[in-house]
Amino acid sequence: MSLAPPTTPAPQTKPLPVLHGPWPSTAPWARHWPGPVHPASALTVAAVAGAAVVAALSLPLDRPGVGWLLTALAGLAAAIVAGPVQLKGGPPPLVVRPRYRPGPERVAWGTATLALFAVGTFRSAGWLFVLCLLVATLTGALALAGGRSMRSIFAAYTMPFVAAFRSLPWLTRGLTRINRPAGGAGVRIAATAGVSVVLLVAFGGLLASADLHFASALESLVPDLGIDTVFRWFFVGGLAVLSAGAAAYLRSAPPDLSTLDATEGRKVHRWEWAVPLGLLTLLFGAFVSVQAVVLFDGDEPVRAFADEARQGFWQLSFVVGLTLLVLAGAARWAPREKPADRLLIRLILGVLTGLTLVIAATALHRINLYTDEYGLTRLRLLVFWCELWFVFVLVLILVAGRNLRAPWLPRVAIAAGVLALIGLAVANPDGVIAERNLRHNNQPIDLVYLGNLSPDAVPALMKLPPEQRACVLRAISDDLRPGDWRTWNLGSARARSLINGQVGSGQGWC
Repeated sequence: MSLAPPTTPAPQTKPLPVLHGPWPSTAPWARHWPGPVHPASALTVAAVAGAAVVAALSLPLDRPGVGWLLTALAGLAAAIVAGPVQLKGGPPPLVVRPRYRPGPERVAWGTATLALFAVGTFRSAGWLFVLCLLVATLTGALALAGGRSMRSIFAAYTMPFVAAFRSLPWLTRGLTRINRPAGGAGVRIAATAGVSVVLLVAFGGLLASADLHFASALESLVPDLGIDTVFRWFFVGGLAVLSAGAAAYLRSAPPDLSTLDATEGRKVHRWEWAVPLGLLTLLFGAFVSVQAVVLFDGDEPVRAFADEARQGFWQLSFVVGLTLLVLAGAARWAPREKPADRLLIRLILGVLTGLTLVIAATALHRINLYTDEYGLTRLRLLVFWCELWFVFVLVLILVAGRNLRAPWLPRVAIAAGVLALIGLAVANPDGVIAERNLRHNNQPIDLVYLGNLSPDAVPALMKLPPEQRACVLRAISDDLRPGDWRTWNLGSARARSLINGQVGSGQGWC
């Protein structure tokens, strides 16, 4: 009998754990902004596509109009319904991220963005609407990405531009999932769109041939299908896909910028900041003393003082703006651990802020004198509004100096600027300029400048004498070129009605 050789028992191995998602992102920004885990949902893809179609059909690129507001509403709807697809079946994920719900602050930023876009529906001044669009990019970024400190606000402002390109593969994965052959959803969607187009074209053509009024209304709605129109559709639609996709991407998974709010810069030695700012304070004090002597002297003629005010106004405005940057840097790098440091910050920065307030008041006084002597223009009105905002921010800095910490200051300052711009739009700046210049009795009325104002100024210009009014209204009527429904706004419609009444009353042009 033979003995079998001994066998070594097989080593016992532990069963491998079953791992499943969501997997952490390996992108460089994954720590602060991992992005959505799953592809975009079908509703998100449809909403972004719908926003692109609305923008392509309704957005006027050459002037303000109601089309801008409709485009903003379509983009807002796409951001509200945006979200990743909810996968069903399989094991439950190890990490569950609840759906993000914006707080009251972000809702307020979003409302401000919509209000800035709505300015083009009520005002026809192109310069004002361009300024509102630029500010809307900041308020929209704050609504989507958040931000509390200056660092996080700057980071939030760059997020939509990055999200525009990150959203493309996210939306593509969602669209690919919709078009899987198993479901056949893509074929059904294409068939539905094709049937809808055929029905609208067939029955629309029949109804248009049956009634002339309906045909004219349909002709005003349907654009001319030329090469330039098709190119504009693709161009605006592509930009709208990037913009609405970025909003949907940020709405689905906003970044976490809280770590940027909690960090502080490297502190410098006490004398490294106190000596330069102390000398700057002495310089400001000397300037304010000289201005006080000149103001109480009062021997200089008004016109000569107005000319001097015009020459020095811009320098004073730059001084106030640069001082705000200096104060921000001192608040970040000045040490405050010891009581002496805190006392020094309150003393130097408080006096410097107070003197800057006096300089800002001097700039306001100078622009007011110059305006009384030579009239009001758009640039003077806009800079006067900015100076008022500077004064408000300086007052906020004085209030914040009590506790030496004011995390609310950047957001309140931006909110004040946004409200000031919206208030300027409500006040109708071109109308205010026309009213002010009509009451300006020291100099002859500049009819050429009044003729360069937007149609928003027409109601105020109706107070001109008949001959002057006819000349100015003729110049403004050149800007009221005919357009379609996309370019409609209240200011142009009101001006067109008044100008037509002027011509219809028998008063011709000059």
